[in-house]
Amino acid sequence: MWQFIQDHWRDGFEILVLAFCIYQLYRAFRATRGAQILIGLGLILVGLALVTQIFQFEVIGWLITRSAAVIAFALLVIFQPELRNGLARVGSSQFFSFSSKRRLALVERLADSVVVLSRKRIGALFAIQRDITLKEQLETGVILDAEFTPELAMSVFFPKSPLHDGGMIIADDRVAGAACVFPVTEKEMRDRSTGLRHRAAIGLTERTDAIAVVVSEETGSISICENGELQRNLTEVQFREKISEIFFSSPSANETENIEELDSETDVPAASGRNMVSDKNPSEDISR
Repeated sequence: MWQFIQDHWRDGFEILVLAFCIYQLYRAFRATRGAQILIGLGLILVGLALVTQIFQFEVIGWLITRSAAVIAFALLVIFQPELRNGLARVGSSQFFSFSSKRRLALVERLADSVVVLSRKRIGALFAIQRDITLKEQLETGVILDAEFTPELAMSVFFPKSPLHDGGMIIADDRVAGAACVFPVTEKEMRDRSTGLRHRAAIGLTERTDAIAVVVSEETGSISICENGELQRNLTEVQFREKISEIFFSSPSANETENIEELDSETDVPAASGRNMVSDKNPSEDISR
């Protein structure tokens, strides 16, 4: 047995490496349009190979062999978006560039804004930039370059506001722009109730390392999307815990205390002792 292991351990290690690579490819391409193309192409090639082997078709066999390089190049072209996104994630360090203190302040303001928007059932879409720049998406909207505050978020996403239709990009702790258009995911969504904001959040996080936060206009539910994975219907406490976990993956002792204080908050402080928006239906306020 020991002699067998000594003679064949490289083969076993090679199988493990190949299995890991195949699994990662499966994770990257599953439920995408590229996966359907790959499956279709694979079925065609396997079918042609079987027919060639059974009936000894020399011409078809020769064509398959000689076209291998062309097929490889075609795969690079077909899966260019998926390959680019995968390489971008590999090269990303997944850390926020600004200081811990500023991150904590941003988490507090973002959590307060999302909770208020959820209670008022005002739809919103936030994108927090990390290492991969969102300049391409920023160019589709209106550049603001303003300090992020709950009041600003409410003003932007309030119904009938000129900037409410689109996403808000937050770079560092500032609002880079609003009314930005995000790419919609090409995944086949099993849940047909998934709205356009949620699909845009998935699409953006599939292509970049950004974090997307969505507030549903119909139900007021809160969702977080990271790496193309959407977590829906979070409670206020769950949202605060999740956003703190994302921003502080390995916090220090002092930061942990601050995060626990943030998680324990359930009531959103009103600006200057007043509600930022009336509890009445937004459409009623506008009609007045």
